[in-house]
Amino acid sequence: MNNTIKRIGVMTSGGDSPGMNAAIRAVARSCAYYNIQCVGFYRGFQGMIEGDYVDMDARSVRNIISRGGTILKSARSKEFLTPEGRKKAADNLRKAEVDAMILIGGDGTFRGGKIFSEEYGFPVIGVPGTIDNDISGTNYTIGYDTALNTVVEAIDKIRDTASSHNRLFFVEVMGRDAGFIALNSGVGAGAEEILIPEEDLGLDRLLLSLERSRKSGKTSSIVVVSEGDKIGKNVFELSEYVTKNLPDYDTRVTVLGHIQRGGSPSCFDRVLASRLCVKAVELLLAGEKDVMVGLLNNQIEFCTLENALKGRHNINEDLLRISDILST
Repeated sequence: MNNTIKRIGVMTSGGDSPGMNAAIRAVARSCAYYNIQCVGFYRGFQGMIEGDYVDMDARSVRNIISRGGTILKSARSKEFLTPEGRKKAADNLRKAEVDAMILIGGDGTFRGGKIFSEEYGFPVIGVPGTIDNDISGTNYTIGYDTALNTVVEAIDKIRDTASSHNRLFFVEVMGRDAGFIALNSGVGAGAEEILIPEEDLGLDRLLLSLERSRKSGKTSSIVVVSEGDKIGKNVFELSEYVTKNLPDYDTRVTVLGHIQRGGSPSCFDRVLASRLCVKAVELLLAGEKDVMVGLLNNQIEFCTLENALKGRHNINEDLLRISDILST
């Protein structure tokens, strides 16, 4: 055990995701178990720059495991992108006598942590918390499972209206330039088509598929569109194009937006957050630094932050094949 680590800081950064509170709880209680002090920084890197933190113990995180969002708040700090901002953060960490940091967030969070660690030799551990599931080095990120369940529930309700009015619904989901939410929720909700950035379906193929569905007797359809899909400039223009070329369809658009970030985390996300953050604390105490913890084949593993940022989570090709078969 690394006896030089006496005080560990934790923060959440970037877009919030369900399960972040479960992660904060796991850090605080793991520190208490190992007789280490825990410090929570508000609003991510900005809190480090401003010295905005709170001491945390096992009791200060009670009853938060089921809460969505993050009690430490989250933000993207432009000031931290500058050397001056990072120096302020380093100075404040020294004043607070923090020996290491656990960073809960996505690739932007890890990139900032990596630069900061290189400049100041400060130990950091990354914990993947993002609904997009677009981080290499882990099969799942905290919040992804909850977001999927939220999307599927929403699509199930939209399908009721689509069936009642014989309509074609385009449902846009989050994911930036990654199609994991769209693909998995689309299969889970029985969508007729799924549009993701990783596969260019093309407008002509989309029209052919929808026309084939109509001729086969389908009176309503659901098309799940990842926000990063490049077929149309946006989902509304895509809908207009289909309406113009397939006038028999009565089209509607639903953008689910930030509803996907909120809500009580699923059991899977609570357990994942707990496992990852206990391991993050133990890695720091074992002398590890500049790594990210992740779940691979149901085992907690870790890789360097550099590899987590360099790699790319590949879309499941077999699931793409399955979605084609089941949309017939």
